[in-house]
Amino acid sequence: MARVVIVGSFNVDHVWRAPRLPRPGETLAGEYSTGPGGKGFNQAVAACRAGASTAFICALGDDAGGALARRLAAAEGIDLHALEAGAPTGTAGIYTDPDGQNSIVIGAGANALLDPDFVRAHRSVLRAAAVVLAQLESPRDSIFAALEAARSAGAVAMLNPAPANAIVDAALLAACDLITPNETEFAALLLAHGHGELDADTIAGMPDTRLHALCRALLPHGSVVVTLGMAGVLVSHPEGKTRGDDRLHYRIATERVDTVDSTGAGDAFSGALASNLAADPGQALSGHVRFASRYAALSTERFGAAASMPGRREVGRRFG
Repeated sequence: MARVVIVGSFNVDHVWRAPRLPRPGETLAGEYSTGPGGKGFNQAVAACRAGASTAFICALGDDAGGALARRLAAAEGIDLHALEAGAPTGTAGIYTDPDGQNSIVIGAGANALLDPDFVRAHRSVLRAAAVVLAQLESPRDSIFAALEAARSAGAVAMLNPAPANAIVDAALLAACDLITPNETEFAALLLAHGHGELDADTIAGMPDTRLHALCRALLPHGSVVVTLGMAGVLVSHPEGKTRGDDRLHYRIATERVDTVDSTGAGDAFSGALASNLAADPGQALSGHVRFASRYAALSTERFGAAASMPGRREVGRRFG
C-alpha cells in the first residue's frame, strides 16, 4: 500500500444543527452532537479509508480529547505520531443548516503548539511517504518543515491552504508541488500575493482561461486544484508539468448528491486525492481528481466531519 503522511490538526467537534445559521445576537434551538474533526485528522481518515497506508503527525493534549484521538487513530489503522502538548486538545464549534451549509469557530489549543523540531524528528516517516499533505490549522513553520522534508525525499508536497485566513507566504508556496484551495481560499491567496481582489462568490462563474492565468500567477511551478462547490473542480498545470494530463487546464463536474452536511467535504477531497496520487502516481491527475470529487460528494450525504468519510468501495458502488 502506498504511504500518505498527513501533518496537521485534531479537534473535538461540537456540532449544532439548526433550521438556519444563527445571526449575530440570535439564539436558536437545535440538535447537538460531538465527534472527531480537525482538518488534519479529517484528511488522515479520508486518506486511510480511500486506501492509503496513512501516518498522522499532530499535537494533542493530555485530556479526554487526546485520548479520543489516540483511540480513533488506532481503530482506523492510522500510524499516529503525537506531540504531547501542554494545552487542551483543539476544539471546534460548528453550526449547520438543513442545506448543509456551515459556520465554524476553532479553538486551536494543542494544535498551535505543534513544533517544527517535532516534525523534523519524524523525518524518516516523512521520507517514506509518496505524498505529504498538510493544512494550516497548525503553525506555519511546522508545515513548512514537513513540506520541505517531503520535497527533499521526492514525495509530492501537497498543501490544502485552509482556513482562508491563514498566512501563506511566498516561501511556503514555493515548497508546494500541488495546492487544493476552495474559492474563498483561492481569493485570499490571490489578494495576499498581489494578484488582485476577487469576490469569492464570482470565481466559480469565471472563464476557465482566466482562472488558469490566475493559478499560473499564484503558483508558477506547481499544479493548482481549485474546488468550486457545485461548479466542479478547476485544474491548472504549468507548461511541461501536467502530471499525465493532456491539457494545461480543465474543469471536472461535481457529482449530484443529496447533501445534508458539507462539513469536512474539502478535507475529504484533499485526503482522497492524496491517497489516489500515492496509489498510482503514473495515472493522469484528472483521474485522481475525479475520484476525489466523487469521494467528497459522497461524504456530504452524512453528518459529521471525520465520521462522514466513506470507504473506497462505497465510492465504487455509488459511481462505478
